[in-house]
Amino acid sequence: RYWFDKSKTKPNGKKPPAEEKKQYLEPEFTKIRVVDFDLKELVVLPREIDLNEWLASNTTTFFNLINLQYSTISEFCTGDTCQAMTACNTIYYWYDERGKKTKCTAPQYVDFVMSLCQKLVTDEEIFPTKYGKEFPNSFESLVKKICRYLFHVLAHLYWAHFKETVAMDLQGHLNTLYAHFIVFVREFNLVDPKETCIMDDLSEVLSPSPSSQNHVTER
Repeated sequence: RYWFDKSKTKPNGKKPPAEEKKQYLEPEFTKIRVVDFDLKELVVLPREIDLNEWLASNTTTFFNLINLQYSTISEFCTGDTCQAMTACNTIYYWYDERGKKTKCTAPQYVDFVMSLCQKLVTDEEIFPTKYGKEFPNSFESLVKKICRYLFHVLAHLYWAHFKETVAMDLQGHLNTLYAHFIVFVREFNLVDPKETCIMDDLSEVLSPSPSSQNHVTER
């Protein structure tokens, strides 16, 4: 039933030009969402909540949702189909705790990401759940690290597995999750814009930045 194309590469290993067209930017797909309200309202820090508490609960939720979204296409993301962790013209390398750079397949990379995120969000010393327990000084930098890695997974889902996502009619979930995530990381400056710029074309369609929204209303 799935209509994805198994012959993703030519014999020389290069993708055919047709593959370079970003299907996920086509209006018939970008207009599909699960919810249709202002996501900014969902991410703004409520007055009575501590910033770190808010970052912790949202980061944990995004980790679970992105892990779940990836699991829907994981059988198509193999060492053969995705020999590197790619998104647009970018290859992501994994750096271990000692800073050693490793080129790995996309499923290996995602496994590293999810294992690290799981370890961090379940560590009581980093993401405390008991009342009165303090967040560590390194908390914000660890949240930024998690969000950067989760962005890589989202970008790979769009770049390498959008066809399969559409085949399962899950593009509305992916679009909503991506838009919510981008609005959240923008609100709290959690991911460097240089990191997310490879997906700016999609971000502007799904969750326009305030400056471009102002521009539209002025017309």
